Amino acid sequence: MTTRRTRPAPRPPEGTPPPAELARQARAVLADAVRIAHWAADGTSTASAPLAAQALERAAAALELSPAQVRAGWDRARLAGLVELHGDTARPGWRLRAWDRDDSAVLRGWVALFDAWSLVHASPDGIEATAVAEAVEAVPQVLSLLQLSAGAVTVPALLDLLGQRVAELHEERCEVPYGPQDQPVSAGGRSADLNALLLDWALEGLASVGALTLGAGHATLTPLGNWAVWVKLEQICVAAQSPAGNIEQSAADMLLGCARLTPGPARAEYRAWLAARPVGSAVAELLAVARGEDALLRGLAFEALRVVGAPAEPVVRSVVTEAPLRPYALLWLAEYEGTDPDDAQDVLSREEATWLWVDTAAAVADHGETGLLVRHLDSAVQGTVPALLDEVRAVGHPRTVQVLVALAAAHPDPALAKAVRRAAFQVHTGGA
Repeated sequence: MTTRRTRPAPRPPEGTPPPAELARQARAVLADAVRIAHWAADGTSTASAPLAAQALERAAAALELSPAQVRAGWDRARLAGLVELHGDTARPGWRLRAWDRDDSAVLRGWVALFDAWSLVHASPDGIEATAVAEAVEAVPQVLSLLQLSAGAVTVPALLDLLGQRVAELHEERCEVPYGPQDQPVSAGGRSADLNALLLDWALEGLASVGALTLGAGHATLTPLGNWAVWVKLEQICVAAQSPAGNIEQSAADMLLGCARLTPGPARAEYRAWLAARPVGSAVAELLAVARGEDALLRGLAFEALRVVGAPAEPVVRSVVTEAPLRPYALLWLAEYEGTDPDDAQDVLSREEATWLWVDTAAAVADHGETGLLVRHLDSAVQGTVPALLDEVRAVGHPRTVQVLVALAAAHPDPALAKAVRRAAFQVHTGGA
């Protein structure tokens, strides 16, 4: 057995308010969002994303807010996990139910909004998506400078850092500018004016979620923003100290590195890996892994997405139509909406549960021990092996044959193993 050096619980920077005060500030930032969430989830209203015109007018009148304030508050409520959509009906999220009594739920809701700042504040018109994505990817370095400076930082200093980070991204992708340049060019070959425009957008977006304040030519982190950046830097430091070095890995390698960890340490690794990346690109990378052929990574990718929480919800909801991901997405959404994990399986149809059983068996066959594959039989919803084999053959999973062959080889009962081999042969040959 290996021993691991334990790290003392880190203390936030001197001057950081206690959690109760940070939660009070977070409640103030999200006050309009909470009011709108209560209005939308009171059981008498229907809502959609974005709010329909009639609902927008009703909310504005009921809450004495402008339509623009209602629209902004509604977006924040969804991103912070205060409200959830089920078809055209809005329901209170678990954070809304805990809002007045649970400071940790409030802070998690605000951090979800902080992570989604680029969705809250629309990017400037006419800017290529690639340039916007690079700016979002460079923002963590900008925030780190603000946090380490422990005070106001001038916009020129932030602009210089942004340009350097963009140049590093271009260098990593082997992108070299060529041809005549009509405008002053910053490091990395991009127009300095474009970098300045994107920095202004990022600073305004972060200010709009309460992470920083803007002055005449400078920016300063708020106590909330300072605390959030410190938490993320601590997560990065913890991951950097791990033998696997998961923070530097791709999503697939990170998930493989976490495969044999128990749930608590695995979640800590997921959080650290996520903290080092823009939430949008991290979610996209995890879903790309989930779409691959490795069933183990598919399941682990959705475990990592559970750590992401609210910012991942729209993307997870969008993949429900993809057959290989549908069972995982439905379970993710059920748990996100407050269903007990032990009861979440009830949201799956019989066919979906059977598909998931085969997918999980494929993961065990590829990465686990033979005994686990035999015990996996007990988790099937069918109750009997003949019924399971009938439905497994009908479900059409691409790994069905390999799973049945592996199960037949592992099972100690000769009669049952023979039946499983026969089923594998029938699937392979297309027989009944």
